[in-house]
Amino acid sequence: MDDFYQLSATSLQGQSIEFSDFKDKVVLVVNTASQCGFTPQYAALQALHEKYQQQGLVIIGFPCNQFGKQEPGDATQIKQECLINYGVDFQIMSKVEVNGEHAHPVFRHLKSALPGFLTRKIKWNFTKFLIGKDGNAIKRFAPFTKPEQIESYIVKALKQR
Repeated sequence: MDDFYQLSATSLQGQSIEFSDFKDKVVLVVNTASQCGFTPQYAALQALHEKYQQQGLVIIGFPCNQFGKQEPGDATQIKQECLINYGVDFQIMSKVEVNGEHAHPVFRHLKSALPGFLTRKIKWNFTKFLIGKDGNAIKRFAPFTKPEQIESYIVKALKQR
């Protein structure tokens, strides 16, 4: 499966989300965790969502417990953490693995399209992948790259036809 638009995932509410619904949109996929030093990035991701959603930006968070066991909660706990602490209303998916044999197909696809430095593996929470309106992966950002630092890439992708 090498086409981003053929992928799907399950939302935190248990609904199947078809990525074909994101055609002609710019998508930012982020592996998240509620108890990570990078967790405050939720606020900046929410700010980007609010600023660019009407222009076609879709942000999708994928909670993951593979790094330091920093996402131990169930769907209800994850939802409370995102909503109560950070006011997140962008799409949050059910908890997934991003590396290894059980890595979610979205992350297998993205790691293949945009291998990391030295290895394809995702090294930590809040790795970000920007996907253009055509479904092609544009750029991978490290966990320490703050969402506001990638705003110019988002704006450029939104302007492309």
